[in-house]
This record gives sequence, C-alpha cells and structure tokens, in this order.
Amino acid sequence: MTDSMSGSTARWNEMSKTKTVSWSDVRAKRPVDDAAVADHVARMEAEERAYRLREIREEQGVTQKELADRMSLTQPTISALESGDLDRSGLATLKAYVEALGGTVEVTATFGSRRLVLSSHE
Repeated sequence: MTDSMSGSTARWNEMSKTKTVSWSDVRAKRPVDDAAVADHVARMEAEERAYRLREIREEQGVTQKELADRMSLTQPTISALESGDLDRSGLATLKAYVEALGGTVEVTATFGSRRLVLSSHE
C-alpha cells in the first residue's frame, strides 16, 4: 500500500468513527429563543408589508424621488420606509405615502374580538 493510500485509509477510518448526534441533543444544547424568533418574524412581516407598498409604487411607474416630491419628503425617507421601516414611520407618513399613490388608509383598533375603526376614508 502506498503512503497516500494508507493516509486516505487512516482518514476514512477516522471519519467513519465520527459520532452521530441526534437532533434532540443538538436542540437541547441550543434551545430556541422564543423572543428572538418573534422579533425575527415581526421584522420579516414588516419587510413584506413594505415590499407590497413598493410593488404598488412600481406598478404605477412612480420613482422613489417622484413619490418623495409628492410627499415633501426625501428619497432616502421613502427608501427606508420601503425597506421595512414601517413600524418606525409615523402614521401620518404612512397615510401620506398611500394617499400619494391614490390609496386610502383605515386605522382600526382591536380589543380581543372587538374592532373599532378609528379613521377611515369614505
């Protein structure tokens, strides 16, 4: 047997002795951080909502700069909003964005099974 083959055989023997670890053992060592998961889900949902707004703007053929001019804001403000920064944007900014594209905003408060429309466009 050549040196390279005996080296390969030694490595194979070493690898075949690797211990298999069950998924439950791995999970036990790194438990799920429910708060981190919830934060991530909230961020992803905000990004999806922002993406939908961007899609509507693009379908209308409006650039971020044109929309910013309509709203008397800056293009970076529109970019931040469309990047998922909706929760940090004020209601007035969101309302202005939607209305600048011809849409309307309805604000609804939910208390358990009760819903109260606070603002709507009729």
